[in-house]
Amino acid sequence: MPKTTIREREVRIPVTSGPEMAGNRRAGPVHALQLEGNLTLPEGAKGIVLFAHGSGSSRFSPRNRFVAHALQEAGLATLLIDLLNPQEEAVDVRTAELRFDIPFLAERLTEVIDWLGDDPDTRDLSVGLFGASTGGGAALMAAVERPERVRAVVSRGGRPDLAAPVLPRVKTPTLLIVGGDDLPVIAMNQTAFDQLKTEKRLWIVPGATHLFEEPGTLEQVAGLAADWFTSHLRSQ
Repeated sequence: MPKTTIREREVRIPVTSGPEMAGNRRAGPVHALQLEGNLTLPEGAKGIVLFAHGSGSSRFSPRNRFVAHALQEAGLATLLIDLLNPQEEAVDVRTAELRFDIPFLAERLTEVIDWLGDDPDTRDLSVGLFGASTGGGAALMAAVERPERVRAVVSRGGRPDLAAPVLPRVKTPTLLIVGGDDLPVIAMNQTAFDQLKTEKRLWIVPGATHLFEEPGTLEQVAGLAADWFTSHLRSQ
């Protein structure tokens, strides 16, 4: 079989949502800034998956990049992006404030989703969200804000419970993946799963801890995610 052509480009996406840090309080919106990301487009992509990474991670996360590669092999475009700029990341390292600000992270995701709807390379592609850790909660909240664009959500070791206020309003098919040895997160995901009223599935990977570092476990995540997204993403 001929190898699929894949195009890659770095992107800078302007966003207006953002806290000005005054002590531990938000002082309102700040000036426009840009988020940096890596957009990968296989020829004839069936849809695009936007990654929302968790606390302390980045678009260079080897775990997310591994999953992204598997999705690309399945014919899906991917966008790995940092939801915090370097200055915000530095604040978060000290305070851990922004990583748990799920409405703020979801607002950032929503702006990126809107950008995908405007970009010529991606505007005709339906969107999937892949959230890890706190990014799982942000992905579900963003799916509520853009139900017409977001057609599937996958959470890996995520915290969907952090989106509790909106979970009953989620209309997007949602797959929650948790490590079998990640007991506290299993309980959090079960609680969130029970609140979801949409098409849903909770998949527990035996022998996996929170980061899915055990042999073969991340491959299972990638396969499950690829199946979920290819089943639910269609061109607009």
